[in-house]
Parts: sequence; structure tokens; C-alpha cells
Amino acid sequence: MQLGESPFWHPTEGRLYWLDIPAKQLHRLHVASGVLQSWAMPSEPGCMAPAEAGGLVVALRSGIYRAREWGGALALIVAAPYDTANMRFNDGKADPEGRFWSGTIDETRSAANAQLWSLDCRDQTPRLDAKVGDASTGNGLAWSPDAGTVYWTDTPSHSIRAWDWNATENTLARPRVFASWPGKPAGWQAGMENCGSYGGRPDGAAVDALGNYWVAMYEGGRILQLSPVGETLADWPLPACCPTMPCFGGVDLKTLYVTTARQNRPVAELQAFPDSGAVFAMRVDVPGLPVNFFRD
Repeated sequence: MQLGESPFWHPTEGRLYWLDIPAKQLHRLHVASGVLQSWAMPSEPGCMAPAEAGGLVVALRSGIYRAREWGGALALIVAAPYDTANMRFNDGKADPEGRFWSGTIDETRSAANAQLWSLDCRDQTPRLDAKVGDASTGNGLAWSPDAGTVYWTDTPSHSIRAWDWNATENTLARPRVFASWPGKPAGWQAGMENCGSYGGRPDGAAVDALGNYWVAMYEGGRILQLSPVGETLADWPLPACCPTMPCFGGVDLKTLYVTTARQNRPVAELQAFPDSGAVFAMRVDVPGLPVNFFRD
């Protein structure tokens, strides 16, 4: 993958789903048989989620779409609420109530005008609401096991935010910084010899059954496991400098899958880490939370 993202484990299908944003592709792997399928999209997909009634909901640059089956028709639910010339949907997933959330990314990196959007299709009329703003690259969306906390990251800020979440009313309160890291060291340049010396910045994330937050540290070549209060519990190195998002899968939800990127990476880095852009997996001790299904 050029930029792998949005992995999730489908429990009834035994499949791992993920996408490649610049390649405009959705992928799914039936792990037991090794059968891999790909599906071309009309524009860049930022994220997706399985639907309770079958198929997928997919956030493309042009809007949020519903696919009733793999490879089937894409039906527009809502058009993109932004200028598609320089902005698109990015990291997102369904919440425990069945709404679909997606952050956006300002591709110009010139203003903090990215937002976190929530789409509710449980009634007759789809409702799209902006929940949080003041960001340039929305990532790291996740919920705590008790559905009382929502996490979201503005990756360039090197910090993860958290809010109290009222699931019924879909409201956020008590904003705070969950975890943060220093910015890039002065003079730091991407490349083979520097992978790991910077530490990276927070990208996509997943939460385990104990409430620990697992986050991909982009350009840091690692996955961090953070406690529910933001303390680092474990630091897992990866054979790629740019992990993008983890998810939990397998029958017991104890396999951690991680997507990575290779787009625009230095030649020396790709020579040192030739599997950049692959999906990696490792076994872990604590199961993750199951994927939330979109409800319409």
C-alpha cells in the first residue's frame, strides 16, 4: 500500500478490511484461506465501517456512501461538507450507537480547519453534525469500553485529546489532553538512519478491553500502548517507519493488525525497511474491543 488505513476485523466473515487512500482501493483478506480482494473507488477513501444490515459505509473525498455489498453500487448518503479541492475525509469509524464518524484533513496544511463529523442515519433523514474542530489532520478516533470517553488526535500537534461523551445525546464535554509528545527535533530529516530517533506523532488508534489506547506513531516506527490515564505501558517497534493505524482481530481479538505507509518516503528508508506499506500482525495478551457496526 502507498498509504494503508482504516483496518477493521469483521467477526462474522473472518476478514480483515483496510484501504489504500491514494490508490483509491478498498481491500479485504479472508485470513483463513488467504484470499485477498480489492475494490477500486471513484475517489480517495478516508475510512470505512461495516454496516449492521450488511455491506459497508465508506467516506470518500466527495461524500459518505453506502455499499450494500462488496463491489456493489455506491449510494450517496451525504455530500462532503467542505471544499473537495483541498480537503477530504480521513480517519473514522462507527461509534457504539451505530453512528458513523470521520475526521477531515486539510491537504494544504495551511489552516486548522479540519473537523470531526458524526453521521446519524438511524432515523429517516441522515444527519451530519460537526462535533470538534481546530485541527488540520484528524486521526486517532476511538471510544473507551464504557462508551464514556471519545478520543481524537490532530496529528501535527503531537497530542491526543479526550472528551466525556454522552452516547444518547451524542454530546462532548470536558475537553482535555490525554497524551502529548514533543515535536520533531531541530534538524530532524526523514530517512533510514533517523527512524526511531524522533519517536513520531500520533496517528490512528484502537482501544483494548481494559481501556488501553494503542496508537500508531507515524515516522516513529512504533506502536504505543497507553493506559486509560495516558501513561505509556508498552512500546512496540515495527519494521516500518510509518505505521498508520492498528486494529484488533482474530476470533479472540488478540491479534493486533497494523497498516503502514510508503508514499513519499526517502529511498534510503525504503531500502532499509522494504516492507513499508505492508500490513503487519502480532499476538497480544489483552483482547481488543470488537468493531462497531454502522446502523441505518
